[in-house]
Amino acid sequence: MRNDAVETIGRPTRGCIVYTCEHASNRVPRVFAPHPADRTLLRMHWGYDIGAAWVTRRLTHLGATHRGPDMAVLSRVSRLVTDVNRAPDDPTLCLAQTDDGPVSFNLGMRPAERRTRLARFHRPFHDTVAAVVSIARPRLLVSVHSFTSVWQGVPRTVEAGVLYDAHDAHAEALVLALRNEGLRTEANEPYSGKAGLIYSAARHGEAGNMPYFEIELRQDLIDTRVRADAVADRVHAALRSCGW
Repeated sequence: MRNDAVETIGRPTRGCIVYTCEHASNRVPRVFAPHPADRTLLRMHWGYDIGAAWVTRRLTHLGATHRGPDMAVLSRVSRLVTDVNRAPDDPTLCLAQTDDGPVSFNLGMRPAERRTRLARFHRPFHDTVAAVVSIARPRLLVSVHSFTSVWQGVPRTVEAGVLYDAHDAHAEALVLALRNEGLRTEANEPYSGKAGLIYSAARHGEAGNMPYFEIELRQDLIDTRVRADAVADRVHAALRSCGW
């Protein structure tokens, strides 16, 4: 299924793994008429999580091949249009200013426009995830993201992070499993789930009463389809070694 806001891969099957990719796309609907400067931002991490959609698709495919059918839900608009990994009242939901310049179609946004975007993009994404979780009752929910290799001039040595705010034992086991797959992995790095930075995974994981976490992968490791598939294979192997 695919519409203006969301794409699903697979179908909800009882006990599957559900993958979500909140920053899968840098697509901007034509109505927003992005300026040339916006196009530059959209190609960067501001616009989407580079490589995350490829990893998500590969993980879903591997699940269908080896464990029985898994499922994925991917957002179809740029995080600059509406960030579905933010709460509806978060001031960064429609970011107007980045460290690399303003976002023209978000400047001077009025409350009515914000409500329109919530209704058009944010709500359909989360309604879809909620429906999938309700039907499938998944054994695990994994939100897939990526992060830059350099932040504010400082190289990041970590290659993967497992972000969590609950289900600590499951998440920490995955950290060790990813290390065993050769990925330099840390818990709650480069961001912390304990600081409330895994909105989507926490929202649906808590509602579905299941283990959940967010996986962050460094973008230079997954910035081509071939690299993304190779890293996804390692993530998949780590999940399997943890019994998922």
